[in-house]
Amino acid sequence: MPLKVLALLLALPLCAAHAQSKGAVHTDTLWAQSLGVRKALTVYLPPSYATSSTQRYPVLVYLHGITGNERNWVDAGHIDRVLDSLVGAGKPEAIVVMPDGDDGWYTTWNSLADMAACRADSVRKEPAATFCVPWQHYDDYIAHDIVAHVDKKYRTIRDSKHRGIGGLSMGGYGAISIALSYPHVFGAAASHSGVLSPRFAGPIPFAAPARYAETTAQLQALPYNMWKWLAIPFGRDTIGWVARDPAHMAQRVLTNAVKSGLSMPRLHIDCGASDVYVNQNRDLHAALQRLGVTHEYAESPGAHTWAYWTTHVGDGIAFMLAGMGPR
Repeated sequence: MPLKVLALLLALPLCAAHAQSKGAVHTDTLWAQSLGVRKALTVYLPPSYATSSTQRYPVLVYLHGITGNERNWVDAGHIDRVLDSLVGAGKPEAIVVMPDGDDGWYTTWNSLADMAACRADSVRKEPAATFCVPWQHYDDYIAHDIVAHVDKKYRTIRDSKHRGIGGLSMGGYGAISIALSYPHVFGAAASHSGVLSPRFAGPIPFAAPARYAETTAQLQALPYNMWKWLAIPFGRDTIGWVARDPAHMAQRVLTNAVKSGLSMPRLHIDCGASDVYVNQNRDLHAALQRLGVTHEYAESPGAHTWAYWTTHVGDGIAFMLAGMGPR
């Protein structure tokens, strides 16, 4: 669907006929074994879910950014309205779930968090009981706990070809990195303004060949506050950063493809031309091209804002759902 058409649909008031085709949004809670706490999960069920008792649906997981929560994509991004509009335009229906990922970067942390300091943080809005998790296995939480919960509770199509994962900013990193780490779980991923090349050190604006941080001192000097956000989850030396680098992950998938029998997930990457992370996005785009990894890449006017993400999230959804219809 052209973006101008999607934007027009979102701006129009819902008529009675369209209102009847709306999906339903509600909240689940689940025990997240990988984290050791109970977590909230926002769930969008497509319009036909309530009236069709046998139909099964693809599943998309959508991840929030730093300081976000499981409600961000609905409350700020209006993703439910985007999904309704896409269904109205003839796109496949899907179950879409939005987990609470804290500020965990959707990875297994390099070292355990300081639980006492976390619990004493008076600035954080989320209760310590759910935010301060004892085990920081955020990638396993998404790929195992969330997927298992959704497959058990809802009528899903339970294979990687009918699962996708998307997200914005930190969640864009999570979407790409989790899909590359668990290609047997997710067959497609979409990143919107993602933090996709954390060790990228320049040049700015991006130009090949790129430079990357190779020492702890260089990691500390990275632009975009990378050290502030990633020193604990990624580690304080380059070993952990390299292991969690999406380009390195893509190379690993290619290297192991013959042995594992798993194929590269389909990848969509978009970013605003004025976004603070656009140079990281350009760098991963160039790296994937060098590796020969087919992917979809787009830049459009916009910055690191909900205005951009609401406008472009439909592109990522449509990309992932291509060929994923319900059955």
